[in-house]
Amino acid sequence: MDQKSYRRGSFQSSTSDEDMLEIAGASLDFTMADDDPPLDREMGGFSSYNGGGLTGSSLVMDFLEEPLPGVGTYEDFNTIDWVREKSRDRDRHREITSRSKESTWALIHSVSDAFSGWLLMLLIGLLAGSLAGLIDISAHWMTDLKEGVCLAGFWFNHEHCCWKSNTTFTDRDKCPEWMSWSQLILGHGEGAFAYILNYLMYVVWALLFSLLAVLLVKGFAPYACGSGIPEIKTILSGFIIRGYLGKWTLIIKTITLVLAVSSGLSLGKEGPLVHVACCCGNILCHLFTKYRKNEAKRREVLSAAAAAGVSVAFGAPIGGVLFSLEEVSYYFPLKTLWRSFFAALVAAFTLRSINPFGNSRLVLFYVEFHMPWHLLELVPFILLGIFGGLWGAFFIRSNIAWCRRRKTTRLGRYPVLEVLVVTAITALLAFPNEYSRMSTSELISELFNDCGVLDSSQLCEYVNDFNSTKGDDLPDRAAGPGVYTAMWQLALALVMKVFITIFTFGMKVPSGLFIPSMAVGAIAGRLLGVAMEQLAFYHHDWAIFSGWCSQGADCITPGLYAMVGAAACLGGVTRMTVSLVVIMFELTGGLEYIVPLMAAAMTSKWVADAIGREGIYDAHIRLNGYPFLEAKEEFSHKTLAMDVMRPRRSDPPLTVITQDSMTVEDVETIINETTYSGYPVVVSRESQRLVGFVLRRDLIISIENARKKQDGIVSTSIIYFTDHSPPLPPSSPSMLKLRSILDLSPFTVTDQTPMEIVVDIFRKLGLRQCLVTHNGKLLGIITKKDVLKHIAQLANQDPDSILFN
Repeated sequence: MDQKSYRRGSFQSSTSDEDMLEIAGASLDFTMADDDPPLDREMGGFSSYNGGGLTGSSLVMDFLEEPLPGVGTYEDFNTIDWVREKSRDRDRHREITSRSKESTWALIHSVSDAFSGWLLMLLIGLLAGSLAGLIDISAHWMTDLKEGVCLAGFWFNHEHCCWKSNTTFTDRDKCPEWMSWSQLILGHGEGAFAYILNYLMYVVWALLFSLLAVLLVKGFAPYACGSGIPEIKTILSGFIIRGYLGKWTLIIKTITLVLAVSSGLSLGKEGPLVHVACCCGNILCHLFTKYRKNEAKRREVLSAAAAAGVSVAFGAPIGGVLFSLEEVSYYFPLKTLWRSFFAALVAAFTLRSINPFGNSRLVLFYVEFHMPWHLLELVPFILLGIFGGLWGAFFIRSNIAWCRRRKTTRLGRYPVLEVLVVTAITALLAFPNEYSRMSTSELISELFNDCGVLDSSQLCEYVNDFNSTKGDDLPDRAAGPGVYTAMWQLALALVMKVFITIFTFGMKVPSGLFIPSMAVGAIAGRLLGVAMEQLAFYHHDWAIFSGWCSQGADCITPGLYAMVGAAACLGGVTRMTVSLVVIMFELTGGLEYIVPLMAAAMTSKWVADAIGREGIYDAHIRLNGYPFLEAKEEFSHKTLAMDVMRPRRSDPPLTVITQDSMTVEDVETIINETTYSGYPVVVSRESQRLVGFVLRRDLIISIENARKKQDGIVSTSIIYFTDHSPPLPPSSPSMLKLRSILDLSPFTVTDQTPMEIVVDIFRKLGLRQCLVTHNGKLLGIITKKDVLKHIAQLANQDPDSILFN
């Protein structure tokens, strides 16, 4: 909402998706409320809050007894007051508990109120699981549509089309029911012209899907682009972005996510599924008054919804809960942990019931390994961790530099053109290479796969000596020509994905980073795994192999190396540790490989942290100027509250409201001439003794409502915040009592309080502002924005990059 052109009757905040914001580097337009501390300064174009001229009615409003609609709510792009929200919820809960003893109906209401949280989790799990199943099925079908169509029914993807075919196992992908575009148009699939036609159709479909995705995002829901996790982290920390989790965002993100994944761009659906699940949680919150009217309670629900999102993205319910706790949540009480677990369970169960991949698994790249790993293999696993850390740091720096360029140059004005160019380049480079042409999830599945007797993949074309085969386990074998060809193709696919992902993440389409990062790591891991396997086969008498790898034994599992590499690269980019390891072992169904995964995840985090402390999501939060106070970082500087508070010595004095001596006109003048989110209330300008703090929005709504509904309120009416009205002459106009909107317990610190403690208070209590006193008198104010600017300044960063409060 544009506070600088505030109009009468406009205090209901917009909830549409029309509000636009700078997200993931794309240039979007918005206006915002300046939430600086109350200091007199230039109006900057502020105009027209004018309270006069409305006819009062005979109805007298008692502001203490009857709360006004809109009072206690927040402007867009502002931070919630966690202390006030939690206090409200405690008061509501106490009232319901006390009433439950009065009647049976009140008792039923009390029980339903307690049960509503679990019911909400059930609904979120069901909706998130259903949408994830729909996205998986649609994306699988549309990805295959680029290469051909099923004659038995165009709605079947390649795999489903060939299920009922009588072809042999080795030719299972060449069933007569599935026809490539060249076979359909030319009548044959061989030759140069057929190849060119298939190439052309692949590129055309990719461009069509990406064009539809970017046009839908641009036209209907600008918030549907990107992965959504940086914004969700910021929202969970208490920031308000109206419409970001709205119904239009949900609908458009679901549709465009399918289109973006199907276009073959180097992106994944796992990150955006967290955004989709949080949209479900936010929309379903409106069914329950407890969550609809309390922003802090709603954020507890969103934390659980994020867990459900990861649960359906990876088929990892426990990993989802840990991801929400470790990576996205700001406030995560024990009750939210249980509810997150329940929501993740229901979501995973729903997706399992839908069975989108037809293999009774929740993800396409589920895999099981049977061979144990040896202690000496920790060395290559740690090498993969180092590679993951280096790749993560390189990717973050490059992607942030590109996104900053997109924001600050003309590039940001042409989002559609950018998407089409990147899609065209990706499709042109991807088609000739079998491993970059297939969907990234299928690629990861192929790389994780442990070669068996019936595998016909190029990666499994070894020189077979069936005399040495024991049961299902195949010994280490010499690589055949197919394996060497696959190694070259994978190396080329690795180079392509490393660079193309930098330009893809942050475009104006839904784009997740989990799958591209895992693909980069899985390719590197498979290459290293095959190299180790061949080394062990040809040099099994070396000292490093002699103790545990004899000739004809199955020593090395290249698929395991791919899995460890995937975990390392994902950890290097996101800096996840515990949740990452749990997600990966839930994917593989085996606890035996936890130690290699832990070693790779920790190594990648250490290496990446040594180069740059921020993960990709924190870097995007800082790039967009969101007011996110990172709880993991320690404040180690020796500054005091007086060094950060405002006003500074050269600034005008603090703007305050007195408790019982200012008229309606005086207060309206302050509102007109300043753009601050709230004002301290003092006994008098001379004493500067603090009484409380009042929010600008509450003042505007209360004064406007009083002019309409309370008899005798005029511009010369005195506003008082005390229990009893001040003594005035009998001829004075009616007075306006606004004690009910006054926060009588604002958080205060003295001017000598170390900033280390102040920062901790802001983090742990989720404050918006903190008042500074000296010998009991009001001296200044510190807002969350001031704290963030101070931290940025001490870190030699641009303090003006913090855009919101």
